[in-house]
Amino acid sequence: MPDRRLERLERELMLVARCSVLTPRERKGQATDAQATQTPQAQAPKTPQAQAPTTQPDTGTTPGVESCTPTRLDRSGYLLLSRLDAEGAMTIGQLADAFQLDVSTVNRQTGALLRSGLVERIPDPEGGLARKLRVTPRGADRMAAERTCRQTDLSRLLESWTPEDVARFEDVLTRFNREVERQEGRAWPRETDEAARSPE
Repeated sequence: MPDRRLERLERELMLVARCSVLTPRERKGQATDAQATQTPQAQAPKTPQAQAPTTQPDTGTTPGVESCTPTRLDRSGYLLLSRLDAEGAMTIGQLADAFQLDVSTVNRQTGALLRSGLVERIPDPEGGLARKLRVTPRGADRMAAERTCRQTDLSRLLESWTPEDVARFEDVLTRFNREVERQEGRAWPRETDEAARSPE
């Protein structure tokens, strides 16, 4: 299976996993009293995105194709890194708007990434007052390793599928995600030349 098609399909599955159609959650700033008093761990089954991103202890080993168990990123950490990688440096407020989460939740999530050295705070390149977050080289390496693990698992899952089946699945999944994004007003940044869809 072409690597570029796997890359695109893995991304679309990641987006399905976070869309509110499949994982209902309270809108930003509208959490119930019960949710507000729960710990992040207690909320995790209902709102996976509200769980602070965590990583396993860093062994200095980059996960490969054969073994993907060390230094795995959790869902929220991977989503945040993927968004920053796709869009560039963003403020906490911009990330909160992008994921429709409360600023305090995003603060907690990004705090774990900051402590792990996966993101860093920088002055706004456009001169704004709010500092922005960007992915560090260490964060880029961890994100790439996690993506490789996910694509490897996906390749094994779809090994009995024909290339035509995989292409149709990717196209329908992308269409679904774009419709979700259109209705919710939160488009995910994609490659500008993606329309060509030519496998590499």
